[in-house]
Amino acid sequence: MRWHRLQYLLAFERFADALRVFAALAGVMLYAGLGDNVHELIPLMLGVIAAAIAETDDSWRRRASALAVTLLCFAAAALLVQLLFERTLVFGVALALGPFVLVMMGAASPRYATISNATLLLAVYGMIGRDQHPVADTFWRQPALLVAGAGWYGVLSLVWNAVFVHRPVRHALARLYEALGDYLDCKARLFEPSRGLDIVACRNALAHANAAVVAALNEVRLALIDRLDGRRSRSAMNENLRLYLAAQDIHERAASSHHPYARLTHAFFHSDLMFRAQRLVMAVAGACRERAAGLRYQPTRGFSAVNTARREFDAALAYQRARENAPGRELLGVVEELADNLDSLAERVATAKAPVEQAEEQRLQNPAPASLAEGLRRIAVELTPASARFRHGLRLGLAMLVGYAVLKIVHPEQGYWILLTVMLVCQPDYGATRKRAIQRVSGTVFGLVVGWALLKLFPGTEIQLLLTIAAGVTFFATRFRRYVVAAAAISVLVLLAFNQVGNGFDLIVPRLLDTLIGGAIAFAAMRLVLPDWRSRELHQRLADALAANGRYLRAIFVQYRHGKRDDLDYRIARRDAHNADAAVSTHVSSALKDPHGARADSKQSLAVLACAQTLIAHLSTLGAHRQVLPAHAGNTLLEQVAAYIADTLEEAGHALVRGEPMPVDSEHEHSLRDALTAMPLDNIEPQRLIRGQLAQLLDELPRLRRVGQALVR
Repeated sequence: MRWHRLQYLLAFERFADALRVFAALAGVMLYAGLGDNVHELIPLMLGVIAAAIAETDDSWRRRASALAVTLLCFAAAALLVQLLFERTLVFGVALALGPFVLVMMGAASPRYATISNATLLLAVYGMIGRDQHPVADTFWRQPALLVAGAGWYGVLSLVWNAVFVHRPVRHALARLYEALGDYLDCKARLFEPSRGLDIVACRNALAHANAAVVAALNEVRLALIDRLDGRRSRSAMNENLRLYLAAQDIHERAASSHHPYARLTHAFFHSDLMFRAQRLVMAVAGACRERAAGLRYQPTRGFSAVNTARREFDAALAYQRARENAPGRELLGVVEELADNLDSLAERVATAKAPVEQAEEQRLQNPAPASLAEGLRRIAVELTPASARFRHGLRLGLAMLVGYAVLKIVHPEQGYWILLTVMLVCQPDYGATRKRAIQRVSGTVFGLVVGWALLKLFPGTEIQLLLTIAAGVTFFATRFRRYVVAAAAISVLVLLAFNQVGNGFDLIVPRLLDTLIGGAIAFAAMRLVLPDWRSRELHQRLADALAANGRYLRAIFVQYRHGKRDDLDYRIARRDAHNADAAVSTHVSSALKDPHGARADSKQSLAVLACAQTLIAHLSTLGAHRQVLPAHAGNTLLEQVAAYIADTLEEAGHALVRGEPMPVDSEHEHSLRDALTAMPLDNIEPQRLIRGQLAQLLDELPRLRRVGQALVR
C-alpha cells in the first residue's frame, strides 16, 4: 500500500517542480535564514520563484541555453529597475513600454513568451525589494542577488532534467491521452439513442474538448522535437514518438463524422445499435485514460472492456443486417463505415501503434524560428491592433503605468504590490481576466488570514522558515489547476519571508488593499483599452479555418491518389486544420464571456462554431479512411468535386479577410451535386464513402456562405 502511494506521488505532474522548488528554497533558507545573511533572503527567494516560473519544457541542453538567456534578461531588468527607480517620469515611461515589448517578444516562440513573462515578474520583484530596502551598499547588489537566486534554481533544474530525460515527455503524453479520453466521452454523447438530445450543448462541449486535445498534441510535439534533435540516441525516444503518432491517428478517427447522428438515432431508434456504438466509444475513452495511467505510474491492465464492447457492437450490427425489412436498412452502409472506423480506433488505443505507413516518416516540424530574422518577422506580423497579443501588450503597459501613478498617489511605500497584481491579473481576454481577478483577490484574503494565524502561532524563526518553504512548494504544486490555493500560498510565503527582515503584520493591510486596487485597474484596462469584443475578428478566425481546411482536403486526396502515407506534409496540413478549428472554438468561448457576449451575435458565433466543426468532421472522415482508389470511371468526378470544394473554401477564406461576400457558382455546384447523385458505384469502397462525404460537404457550402455573409455585413 505504501509503495502504491509513493507511485501516485511520483506520478503527480507537479511533483518534480515542487521537489526542485523545495530544494532551491531550502538552500536559500539555510544560507540566508539560518546564517548571518538574513537581509539577502528576500531577493534570493524571489529570484528562485521567478526562475521556476520561467522554466521551459526543454531537454537539458536547450534548457541550459534558455537559462543563459533568462539570466541575461533578469539581470537587464533588475539593473534597469535599480537605475531608474528614483526617476519617476522615466520609470513610468519604462513601465509602459517594458511590458509591451516583453509581450511582443513572446510572438517569436512559446519559449520566449515564458521567459518574457518571468522577466516582467522579476522586474516587479526588484521594485518590491528596492521599495523595502531603499538604501543599499551598491546599486548592483540586489540585482546580483536576484540573478543568483535564479541561477541557483536553474542549476538544480539542469541537473534534474539531465537525469530524468523522459519524465516530462511521458507526463505530456499522459495529458494527451487523458484529453483524448475526455474528447471521446463528449463524442459518445452524440450517439445517445434519444430524440430529445441537446445537440448544441453536446457540440459545444465537444469543441472545447477538441481544443484541449489540439493543445496537448502541440505540447507533446514540442517536447519530442527538442529531445529528438539532441545528441542522445533517438532510440530512447522511439516509444514516445510512436505513442504520439498513434494519438494523432486516434484524434483524426475520433473527429470523423460519417453521417448526421440525429438521423442515425431516428433510423435505429427501436434497436440497440446506437447504444452499442456509444458503449464502444465510451470504452475506448476509458482505454485512453488507462493508457495515460500506464504512462504515469503503472502498466496497463489490458483492454477487456474495449474488446467486449467491440464484440457486442459487431453482434448488434450483424443482427440488424440479417433483418431484411428492418427500419434504417438503407443506412446500414453508413453504419458499417462507422463500425470500421470504431474498430480501427479501438485497435489504435489498445495497441498504441501508429499506422504502418508512419514507420517510414517520423519527422516532426519544428515551430521555432529558424533565424533571428524569422523571429523578428513573427513579431512584426503581430504589430497590429487586430492582434490579440498586441492588444494585450498595450493594455498591460497602460495598466502598469496607471498602477504606478496610483501607488504614488495612494501610498508610495509598500505600493508595488499593486503592479504585481496588475501584471498577474491582466490576461489576454476578458473572461480570463475576470476569473483571475476573482481568484487572486479571494486567494489573497484567505492567504493573509492563514499567514496572520501562522505568525501568531509560530513566532520562532526556524518554524517560520520551514513554513515559508512549504508555502513555496504549495504554490508551484497548485498554480496551474488551483490558482486560489496558489494565490493563498504565495501570500503566506510573502508574510513569513518578510517577517524575517521586518514585521510581517505590517504587510497584511497594504497587501490586501494593493491586491484590490491592482485587480480593479487590470479589470478596468480590459474594459476600456481596446475592448476585446470590439476587435474580436471572428471572421478572421473562420477565414483561417477555411483556408486550412482547403489545404487539408487537397492533402487527403493526394493520399487517395498515391496511397496512404502519413508523411510530414500530410501531418502538417492535418495539424494546421485542427489548430485553426481549435482557434475558432477558443475564440467563440472567449467572446461569449465578455460583457457583450450575450448580445445578438452570440447566435452568430455559435453558427460559426457549428460550421467549423462540421467541416473538420467530414474532412477527418475522409482522412481516416485513406487508401489508394481502385480504378473506376467515377474517380475523375470525385477529384473534380474535391478540387472544387477546396477552391471554394480557400476563396471563401480570402473573401472573409477582405470583408466581401463569399464567391458562389450555383450552376456548377448544382451540376456537381447532380453528377455525384447519379454516379453508379454499386457499393464499391471507398468510392461510396468519398461520394457521401463530398456530397455532405457540398450541402454545407450554402450554409457556410450564409454564415460568412452575416459576418461581413
